Amino acid sequence: MASALAASALCLPSLAMAEEHASGDDAYAERALVILTSDSLQTQGMAMILANAMREQGTTPHILLCDAAGELAIDGYQSETELGPRGIKPEGLMQMMMGEGAEVDVCAIYLPNSDYGEEDLRDGVGVATPGAMAEMMRDPAIPVFSF
Repeated sequence: MASALAASALCLPSLAMAEEHASGDDAYAERALVILTSDSLQTQGMAMILANAMREQGTTPHILLCDAAGELAIDGYQSETELGPRGIKPEGLMQMMMGEGAEVDVCAIYLPNSDYGEEDLRDGVGVATPGAMAEMMRDPAIPVFSF
């Protein structure tokens, strides 16, 4: 229960920021930027569940993995446990979304500050450039969610 409340507390400010970031018209965003830094399995899972729900509703998510969440991008990485009630793992949901058009990058500073190189990334995962990420963050048509 405490973990769920903590995850909710983390999500609410992000959602409020995203609402402020949106253009204000009634149209839904075609793209969304999901920034994930948490090492919490539940937070990682909820970020992927919400990104997937947005994808199912017609928004193409672009997922940026930084800090501890960068592990999700490493080929062969497996979360220790599955999340109930459906037995999902964040990396599995992320890979499923990649097959459906979602883009996934690690932060530009992730690899130089880890034991990994670009060759260690899962197929299809890229390395973000600050300029491209900044453009997405500045675009009022692209909501930004941070977990």
